[in-house]
Amino acid sequence: MDLAIANYGTNNVGILFGTGNRTFTNQFTILTGPISNPYSLAVGYFNGDTILDIAVTNHGNNSIGVLLGRGNGTFMSQMTYSLPNASPYAIGIGDFNNDNRMDLVVTNNGSHNIALLVGYGNGTFTSPTMYSTGSSSSISVTIGDLNKDNRSDIVFISNDTNTIGIMLGYDEFFPIQKMYSTGRAPYSVAIGNFNNDTHLDIVVVNRDDNTASVLLGYGDGSFANQTIYSNGSLPESVAVGDFNNDTHLDIVVSNANDATVSILLGYGNCSFSKQTKYSTGSLPNSISIGDFNNDTHLDIVAVNEGSDTISILLGYGDGFFANQTTYATGSHPNSVAAGDFNNDNRLDVVIANYGDNNVSILLGYGNGSFADHITYSTGFQPWSVGVGDFNNDTHLDIVVANSADDTVSVLLGYGNGSFVNHQTYSTGSEPISVAVSDFNNDTKLDIVTANFGSNTVSILLGYGDGSFANQTTYSTGSGPVAVTVGDFNHDNRMDLAVTNFNDHTVSILLRYDRGALEDKVTFAASHGSRLRSFAVFDFNNDNVLDIVVANYGTDSIGFLLGHGNGTYGKQMVLSTGLSSHPCSIAIHDFNRDGRVDIAVANYGTKNLVTFMGDENGTFENLASYSIDFDFSPLAIGASSLNQHERSEIFVAYDGIDHVDVFITYNLGSFDHDIKYSTDFWPTAVALGDFNKDTYLDIAVANQWSNTISILLGYSDGSFTEQVEYSTGSSPQSVAVGDFNNDTHLDIVVANFYGNTISVLLGYANGSFANQTKYSTGSGARSVAVGHFNHDTHPDIVVVNRKDNTVSVLLGYGNGSFTDQTTYSTGSSPRSVVVGDFNNDTHLDIVVVNVGDNTVGILLGYGDGSFANQMKYSTGSSPLSVAIGDFNNDTQLDIVVANNGDNTVSILLGYANGSFANQIKYSAGSGPDAVAVDDFNNDNNLDIAVTNWNDNTMSILLGHGNGVFEKQMIYSTGSSPSFIAVGDFNKDTQLDIIVVNANGKSVSVYLGYPKEGFSKQMRLITGNGSRPRSFAIGDFNKDGQMDVAVANSGTNNIGIFLRYDNGSFANQITYSTDSSPWSIAIGDFNNDVILDIVVANRDSDNVGVFLGHSNGSFSSQKVFTTGINSQPNIAVVGDFNNDTLLDIIVANFGTNNIGVLLSYGNGSFTNVKFFSTSYGSYPFSISVGDLDKDGKLDFVVANEGVDSLNIFLQTC
Repeated sequence: MDLAIANYGTNNVGILFGTGNRTFTNQFTILTGPISNPYSLAVGYFNGDTILDIAVTNHGNNSIGVLLGRGNGTFMSQMTYSLPNASPYAIGIGDFNNDNRMDLVVTNNGSHNIALLVGYGNGTFTSPTMYSTGSSSSISVTIGDLNKDNRSDIVFISNDTNTIGIMLGYDEFFPIQKMYSTGRAPYSVAIGNFNNDTHLDIVVVNRDDNTASVLLGYGDGSFANQTIYSNGSLPESVAVGDFNNDTHLDIVVSNANDATVSILLGYGNCSFSKQTKYSTGSLPNSISIGDFNNDTHLDIVAVNEGSDTISILLGYGDGFFANQTTYATGSHPNSVAAGDFNNDNRLDVVIANYGDNNVSILLGYGNGSFADHITYSTGFQPWSVGVGDFNNDTHLDIVVANSADDTVSVLLGYGNGSFVNHQTYSTGSEPISVAVSDFNNDTKLDIVTANFGSNTVSILLGYGDGSFANQTTYSTGSGPVAVTVGDFNHDNRMDLAVTNFNDHTVSILLRYDRGALEDKVTFAASHGSRLRSFAVFDFNNDNVLDIVVANYGTDSIGFLLGHGNGTYGKQMVLSTGLSSHPCSIAIHDFNRDGRVDIAVANYGTKNLVTFMGDENGTFENLASYSIDFDFSPLAIGASSLNQHERSEIFVAYDGIDHVDVFITYNLGSFDHDIKYSTDFWPTAVALGDFNKDTYLDIAVANQWSNTISILLGYSDGSFTEQVEYSTGSSPQSVAVGDFNNDTHLDIVVANFYGNTISVLLGYANGSFANQTKYSTGSGARSVAVGHFNHDTHPDIVVVNRKDNTVSVLLGYGNGSFTDQTTYSTGSSPRSVVVGDFNNDTHLDIVVVNVGDNTVGILLGYGDGSFANQMKYSTGSSPLSVAIGDFNNDTQLDIVVANNGDNTVSILLGYANGSFANQIKYSAGSGPDAVAVDDFNNDNNLDIAVTNWNDNTMSILLGHGNGVFEKQMIYSTGSSPSFIAVGDFNKDTQLDIIVVNANGKSVSVYLGYPKEGFSKQMRLITGNGSRPRSFAIGDFNKDGQMDVAVANSGTNNIGIFLRYDNGSFANQITYSTDSSPWSIAIGDFNNDVILDIVVANRDSDNVGVFLGHSNGSFSSQKVFTTGINSQPNIAVVGDFNNDTLLDIIVANFGTNNIGVLLSYGNGSFTNVKFFSTSYGSYPFSISVGDLDKDGKLDFVVANEGVDSLNIFLQTC
């Protein structure tokens, strides 16, 4: 590979020849002229000799220079093309007129336009055609087919307006006609090669002077003057064929006045024999030819308007014909065409019946005879008919020109000789001739009509499915009555010949394709948007790629939805929050609904917001998926290939030496509560199935009314009104158990002022016996139930707050209990629970001591007695305690609600009855009661706390390792004093009941799933590492997704290999060059093992690390990106369609994009540059097939000009 360089300051083009060993020869130069200041150049094959040529923009003297290559590394002298009042800037090469010859497109600085120079294929170009851009500084251009119409389109960047401009290429078709004189009132036209010179000629029949005019073609679209031949009287139709098998074309003409057809046999030199006539029916006005009896000789069908018949004249193959055989048609038949409509290999005919608005189908038997006609409706007064396969189903279809209602009717064939009802399409005024051909070379048949009333032809382009685009019209002479199609200038494009009845001419409309561009479409960033990140994806499921951008300066993200035709909608903006400054975007299906979502990292507000997508490309900001960060984020990425198949977010922060991993969880939700009335000052609640209907019921202790309330549960999670039962004085705690072994749940209540407990035996129908009281210590405040002596009978433990003891009452199994045995506690015990804390199978007791801010552990001996308490510090004023295995080590742990400092304390158990020091988590104001369960069905225990002072409930989700998330807060009733957990509606999602002491009620919160993010782990990247970018992939082929991080501060990359349990090994580092800024992954040497590329910003190179199957990597191999290039992002993709992964970098320092093509062995070519314009400072790249041509394109975000460059791959 060699290099060509535009040297702006020295007015020349420099050539450096590659030596094959990654070095180059010294530069030799080609002058471009004084003060030419060459700015940009492009290389291509301009004269078809397979030798590369150069086109250069001479910014200084307003010209384009073309240097044709000689093949030996030298070039011919520069040919220049002037651009008046325009300073050319960027140049691109493409084929804009589909002639397989290279054309040039040039952006101009200061003149608000773009220039197009169409190539002749011999190294020369047309004069420039200018197209307005609306910008005085269009600085970059790229070329591709954006709307899949097989036309080259242009994308350009304007840095003065901060816009992306798109000009779609289009086809001019037939802009100019040339007319040739004929006889009087030319009425029909046909084409053929009458003199065997390979050029198409024209024959026209002239109705008013009874002649035929032959015009010989020169092969360049022009024709000789007519030669005239005599016909019969009033000739109205002409056709061409070889009737005597001498390889010379002959002519047949229908003569309306004398009811004949004339045969003129051709000699092959453009001369013809005198006519021979054959009789037809009355007023023959249309003819067609075909082999109707399968004898290989051409036959003739003539339409007889005067007798409502067709005449079949079978040919003998020697220029003579049999007498006619006639077949009935509809009224006033006017036109005929032949084709095999029922796929029996026998020609059939279709006739347009002007008088009764239909077509007749006569199916042929293959012996020259036909079945009776079958009719199908058309538009009004059908005048002309044609055939072709319009929907590519191998069955012939029909098109009819309806002269009175200015339409064509299309009748699609079933292939059995029948047709669907006609579909109409508008034409010009009074269409009286129709023909079929492929005018835009897309292999799909199109339609042309001659419109007598509007002096035009209409082109209706076919979609290939039987439908057609709206017409495009082109001017003809006066009174066009017939149209035919052929390639008159050998350019492989179909041209038109039209007979003009009123001005006695034939018009030739050559199918031009000189390259033409529609007006531009611009895509502007928001003013002051300061683009920071963007991504390409199909957000609205229309199979067209869209763009989303992060607008740092305007606190928003913007969407540009692609239309699939090379255009994009206006930017739709969604706010990311005041002063949020969004800096990074990740795309993923975070809530697993099959629709893509967008996560946005906000640098200013240190958080992540997530916009959840729906099926039509709109998005909603869901608070449950928001994350608050401790630091300002720099970059985020997304994955879901972990052990739980849940979505993950990876976050790197500005100036921080770690990466955080957040995972989506079912957070659970309790947004809506239903309140149920109780009596005065309810203080505690217990749950159980009191009526044996399998649904949980509620027992509430009402402190000020000395009662308990029973609320029976229904299957939907609702409850009956309360039924009350008397207790002792000031009941403040309630528990349930089967105290008399009758399988019916009973209730025990702690009576604070009565210094007793009340036992109410249940009848299993939701009702209870009157209470039986048992003495306790002073100030019975909390009660719990357990088997303390292994006799299968439930026992009771009560906290006595006033005398700092617990009372243990052993059960007899008949509903009665022993007298209490008391054990000392700490000061002012308030809450009690039981559990086996030392794994000896004996239940132990834990109490919270408000007075000395401790929990006390009393280990059980299994005989109903207990050891002295061991105390552990808690927070201030602990009021409630609960237990559970918070770190999944099979050992019970403790959680305490600390009313005095608004926290909960976690004490992890050691399995010997001792506990670690407390770990605190914030709760609401005045936490009063705590409960434990798995609220989000992740098999990890969570915590629920009621907060007395601010009337809230806090939920802290557990990670299963003893660590909990920050609280989620829900409103409650007034003065929430207690909480319990159960599944009230049997939906496998736990529900919560909260006692509202000051509200005389309980609130029931039905739980339901709700996804959101939770921090899973932190990946430590090392002191001073400053990670800026990361990539996710399976580096050691164990099915787990690993993480690679670019550590910009310590000049290395870090590899974190993931274990099967979702955690990561410690970082393994590999040295890079200076300031690795971006990292990407791909298989660069085709060994099916992932490799890594990193952009080393301050070393002006990329480093490639080849991977091994065990997750380790080779040392870095370096590839330069250019002096002072400062590459700040690297992206991987196959950019030349060779199935090998290539590398593309954004060079912030040199305002260009660098592409390094892969050799497939882990090495790469020298970098190839694509300019993004002076001062653009490209900083981000996204890759995708933007124009749906199967080739990767890329979009570049430019910090300096707040714009996007679109680069479309064209070859």
